[in-house]
Amino acid sequence: MAPERVRARYLVETPHDVAAVAQVMAGEQSCGTFTRVEGETDALRERARATVEAITELAPAEAPSLPNALLERHGAQGPWRRAHVDLSFPVANIGANLPTLAATVAGNLYDLGEVTGLRLESLQVPAGYRARFEMPRAGIAGTRRATGVASGALVGTIIKPNVGLSAAQTAELVGRLCAAGVDFIKDDEVCADPAHAPLAERVPAVMAVVRAHQARTGKHVMVAFNITDETDAMKRHADLVEREGGSCVMASLNWCGHSGIQTLRRHTGLALHGHRNGYGALSRHPLLGISFQAYQTLWRLAGVDHMHVHGLQGKFSQPDSEVIASAQDCFTPLTHAADDRVMPAFSSGQWAGTVPATWKAIGSDDLLFMAGGGILAHPDGAAAGVTSIRQAWSAARAGVLLADAAKELPELARALAFFGKR
Repeated sequence: MAPERVRARYLVETPHDVAAVAQVMAGEQSCGTFTRVEGETDALRERARATVEAITELAPAEAPSLPNALLERHGAQGPWRRAHVDLSFPVANIGANLPTLAATVAGNLYDLGEVTGLRLESLQVPAGYRARFEMPRAGIAGTRRATGVASGALVGTIIKPNVGLSAAQTAELVGRLCAAGVDFIKDDEVCADPAHAPLAERVPAVMAVVRAHQARTGKHVMVAFNITDETDAMKRHADLVEREGGSCVMASLNWCGHSGIQTLRRHTGLALHGHRNGYGALSRHPLLGISFQAYQTLWRLAGVDHMHVHGLQGKFSQPDSEVIASAQDCFTPLTHAADDRVMPAFSSGQWAGTVPATWKAIGSDDLLFMAGGGILAHPDGAAAGVTSIRQAWSAARAGVLLADAAKELPELARALAFFGKR
């Protein structure tokens, strides 16, 4: 049986021969360097070297996408060739070591002197290798069980103001949001353990109203407490959430790191809401960084349950096509061997009016549809904001235009009139 290999696809731009650059990439990220060295025997290379699996030439660029001091010193003039380069790496080089996997497929390649652009486009792992890493503890099905939402999109919101509310004020707002009918509430990424509302006070205060709501209605509202911190603190905070009857914690993935998220996943059975803030720094340039498919693959190996994908027609820079592709990545198992799908979380400028585009593009209810202002700023209050989103979702699923549905649905009508002007 052939040894297992991880496969990665890159978009590369270079003034050099692409095949030669591909070999440089393979050597740099496995057993070699810019020249063959003592000890790099043929047997070692056969066992440990990355392999160039395929090269697909693309149309060249008119100018280099990124500066490169080495090429400038050498007077490189182009043409600036572009290609997809597929490399495979022996699993034995890496082991069940997520930080080293990331360093292997997305490490020094970005600094190579041979390239004026390089982006990790996709990442595939074999089934046996995937099984050595964490799985989601909740995922889609577990999130539905915890919230009692058997069908339909989960409607969620974000604590606003982002920061500044005391623990008591936060709890009072959560109580109103529970009464408004949301399924999911999350902290903002910039509110973790602030002096005015430390988690030691905020978690008990919030969970008291969540438990009271559940006692009255039978409905458990999932609250994603932002416990982003150093690893030991995150473990303590997760324990507090669990003791208070919570079902979810949130972490800022990029700043906690793969090791921190793995440690948190292994420590707690709570749903782990992965917030991707900072991802734009890794992805916005088309010839630099990492695509969402590869990015979410690494974080899913860490065992997250939810992944942010931004929202359609939202307030951020991503085109709708990227948001749609990101959601589909979350829905796609990493291998055929297990259902490790995670729930995509749509947010950023979402309201009832963005529901039809979401339903048309995704065609699935297995998502978190999160609206901050779209709920809290509804002119008739938060409950009307939640209702307007559910009305929009029902209309979209039935193929009814929102304007037609709104003729008999006052909450939706008010949302269209109020937010539609903005």
